[in-house]
Amino acid sequence: MQLVVARIGRAHGIKGEVTVEVRTDEPELRLAPGAVLATDPAATGPLTIETGRVHSGRLLLRFAGVSDRTGAEALRNTLLIADVDPDERPEDDDEFYDHQLIDLDVVLADGTEVGRITEISHLPSQDLFVVERADGTEVMIPFVEEIVADIDLERQRAVITPPPGLIDDRAEIASARGESEADGPAEDGQR
Repeated sequence: MQLVVARIGRAHGIKGEVTVEVRTDEPELRLAPGAVLATDPAATGPLTIETGRVHSGRLLLRFAGVSDRTGAEALRNTLLIADVDPDERPEDDDEFYDHQLIDLDVVLADGTEVGRITEISHLPSQDLFVVERADGTEVMIPFVEEIVADIDLERQRAVITPPPGLIDDRAEIASARGESEADGPAEDGQR
């Protein structure tokens, strides 16, 4: 199985280094010197990582055969793709690879269907499930213990216990409050 593990950003300096937007929880494994990565677009790869280092909180990589700024700039926006064994699991039982979570059905604790995970968004503060609902809309669900109660890979589902308002439609919230959508919330306790 192939997974996107990073996107190449702008060139850094004049010796062929590039900034990298990491898209893996294990950059030390997937983006280590010596790793050979496929690319998208495919015409630019495969690329072999020669060196890697962190500078001002950003990962910088240099690839074999890319020794100047012009070569590095030509790689900008290229996706780096690693081959991953689909049965491989993180060491911690409470951790999951993105490919294990994509396409899981998302349900409430009572079994009510919410949607399907289409993407994992890795933000600095937390990860988010991007969930596509049956009507085609998307909802973002924080991947935190308080909300995601269970990940069941056998049954291919994620069970969530969301706080009020996280997945509710505006119409449903308004209906529960006894107001129409156009009314909006009452201000200053007045109606």
